[in-house]
Amino acid sequence: MGNYLGAVKGMIDLQEDKTIDPFFMVADLHALTTPFDPTSLRESIRNVFVDYLSAGLDPARSTLFVQSMVPQHTELFFLLSTATTMAKMQHLPTFKEKVRQHPDHVTMALFNYPVLMAADILMYKANLVPVGIDQEPHIEVSREIARKMNQDYGLDLPEPQRFATQGEYVPSLTGEGKMSKSVEGSAIFLTDNVETVLKKVRSVPTATISGGEKSGGVANLFVFLELFAPSEVARFEKEYQAETLQFSELKECIADAISAFLKPHQERRAELSKDQALIDAQMKEGAEKARVVAQDTLNEIKQAMGILF
Repeated sequence: MGNYLGAVKGMIDLQEDKTIDPFFMVADLHALTTPFDPTSLRESIRNVFVDYLSAGLDPARSTLFVQSMVPQHTELFFLLSTATTMAKMQHLPTFKEKVRQHPDHVTMALFNYPVLMAADILMYKANLVPVGIDQEPHIEVSREIARKMNQDYGLDLPEPQRFATQGEYVPSLTGEGKMSKSVEGSAIFLTDNVETVLKKVRSVPTATISGGEKSGGVANLFVFLELFAPSEVARFEKEYQAETLQFSELKECIADAISAFLKPHQERRAELSKDQALIDAQMKEGAEKARVVAQDTLNEIKQAMGILF
């Protein structure tokens, strides 16, 4: 749900702009930067693709593809890695956060995540990137790499900007940080049923009584309230300040609002999932379209760097 509000909603907004030729991808290579289960990864990739379709992305209006099906991304990643430094990567707050979360899985893939992201963006000469506010440091890396490549090789790569949405930062259910699918107990998924949503929202840590300074969990509940039931904010805020708020009532209100928000998506997803052959065809077609543009950009950059024969 955090990914939907922080990124996919922005994708849909960009798709509606007829002056833009949008490219959107399932970032499966990035999923390899933290611990993953190979036996379920393929199905997870397909699920994200279907989620994108269910959310409203239309292959007739956007190029929608799976990252690993366009191998030019990894080749461009290596070329762009010559335009940045290890010191820059080490000091990124997102890298430090992942090191804390997975101290036994600090791989070169994790270290190089921002450069691969720069390749994802610059490959299609994107001006706008719909991602959450936590990704701003990575967008800045992309801008710096674009400037360096332009300066050194006479290229004309655009310096991308983040395309912000209302839900650009969705907090974690744990009470700390942002909602993340890679942190256990942190996220609500687009496929979660009513009972699961209620159980997860009930798990958000709160104080025994209301009033005073809000703890992390309580503050996060009010963010969810603002996102999904804004008309209820004033009432619950008044009760909180009066120390009469029942957290169980607040959580049930939020859970009901989230489930109502998810219902249309889940109904559309169930319908789309009936035709797996169509999903496969759309994945293949999107990758083929992306590869044409990707190869043109890759050839242009290789030519400028002196390695195209």
